[in-house]
Formats: sequence, structure tokens, C-alpha cells
Amino acid sequence: MVIPSFDSTQFSRAACLGLSVFLLTSVSVADEPTLHTPEGVRLLENRSYDDSDEARKEILALYNGLRVTDVCDGMDLIGLQDIGLMHNDIRPLWRDAQKFTHRFVGFAVTVRYVPTDVRVGQESFPAVDGFKQFKGEQYGRAPDPWTDAVKAGDVVVMDTNGVFEGGNIGSNNSLGWVEKGIVGVVTNGGARDTDEIVKVKKPPVYLRNGHSTRGVRPGRMITESYNFPINCGGVLVYPGDVVVADGDGVIVVPRQRALEVGRRAREIYEGDQKSRRGRYERLGIPLDETVSGQQ
Repeated sequence: MVIPSFDSTQFSRAACLGLSVFLLTSVSVADEPTLHTPEGVRLLENRSYDDSDEARKEILALYNGLRVTDVCDGMDLIGLQDIGLMHNDIRPLWRDAQKFTHRFVGFAVTVRYVPTDVRVGQESFPAVDGFKQFKGEQYGRAPDPWTDAVKAGDVVVMDTNGVFEGGNIGSNNSLGWVEKGIVGVVTNGGARDTDEIVKVKKPPVYLRNGHSTRGVRPGRMITESYNFPINCGGVLVYPGDVVVADGDGVIVVPRQRALEVGRRAREIYEGDQKSRRGRYERLGIPLDETVSGQQ
């Protein structure tokens, strides 16, 4: 787990907003005093799991093709009703009704943004070049630091803490995430340059009510931490959790229960697929990839 460092003029009140909630051990932040949790209190202990390539491949194979509803049913069967089901306002930015390329399954990389109290204006930046310099400095301090921690098959899950006009997801930087192996993006905020994201259909983005952001990130939000537990869509998401998304929304499976849930969900999916194939045949509907696996 890593917390990027910021200078004190940028960080200020944002540091108090959330860092102390998630710190499990003392962490030093540049130019800031060392922060501690209350003695004897363990907040949101990070869970251990096997993150080997073999373990990741086994989970991805098990969840391949599963729908959010299958996984939801599997969670129900082991007593996790609605535990990982995100609010229904977290919706796909685009849908591909033919190839279902908007669907994904992957492992959560969690990112927490907070509002910044550094604002821009005519008094602070009397010349355009002044704002350009400021913007460059802000990106230089926090250039999506979590991207250095991702693996192929990861999903970035973001908590923007109610900042809805911060352009942390755009058509350019999100393609850079795809280059690093990110298979999907989930946020309780929004995205900008959405026409271009929809046009290239990369990456799949799930966001709050199809919300579009217009402004750039500098002056609006900063990256507070990543790979700590966060809240997104009413779900407590830990780094490494399994994230499944399709046209019905997003569900998060605790990593320690991923194999158990996946096996239950796989049985449900295959039973439904077999039943639907029979109905296709009786109704004369040409078989498609959603039923072709069952005889």
C-alpha cells in the first residue's frame, strides 16, 4: 500500500479529510507530521490473499463469461446478499450489444481522490502562462501514481469523494491505462472526452449516472492514496477484490471468497445457458455465443 507525497501547500486540509481514517500503521508524508491511528485500534485491516499469476489466472478463467447476475446469485448462496453489489447508478458509459466488449472481470486497484483547496483565479494567475505552469506542476506532483502498481487484468476503482467536475478520467490518459493492462474503470464520479471513449470503446468505463466531467483535475482534486480500502457505489472495496461488470452494473467479490463464489456462479450460469438454449431451439431463434456452449 502506497501513499504519494505532496507538498504542504497542496495537501493542507485534504490530508485531514481521509488519510487518518485508513492508516493502519504510522506513515510519513513529506513535510507533514507522522500520523497514527489511536492506540490499540485497527481500522480496516488489509486482507491477505494469493496474488500469484497462477491464482489470478484460475480466478479469471472461472469468472470468464459470467454475468453480474450470476455472481450476485452466487454471493447470495453463501450469505453475502448485497454485500458487493454497487448502487444501480453506477452504469456503463457505453454498451456493445453484439460482442459484449463493455463487460469485464478483473482485480481491484483502489484509488481515493479528495478535493483540493488550491484554487486558480485571475489574482493568482494573471497570465495564461501562469495557469499552464500551475497545471503542469500539479500533474507532476501526482501523475496517476497508482499506475505504477497495476498488473495486466486489473480494474481501477475510484472514489472521488463527491468531486464531480474533476477530469481524472479522459480519452487520452485512460488509453494509457489500457496500455498498462487495465481492463476496466469504475468510479463514483465521471469521465470527460466521453465521445472519444465511446468511439474507440476502450476502456470500459462504469460511472455515476453517465456523468460527464468537463474541467481538468488540477485545482479540483488530488490523489490522496491508493491500494487502501475505499467506498465506491456503496461497497467497501479492498485492493485485489474481484470486480465484475456488465450492462446490469458492477459487483465486487471479496478476494478470499472469490473461488467459492465463482464456482457457485458458474453452476448457475451454465444451468441458465442450457435452459435458454432449449428455448432458442423451440422458438427457432438462431443460436448465439450466449447459448452455444451448452448441448
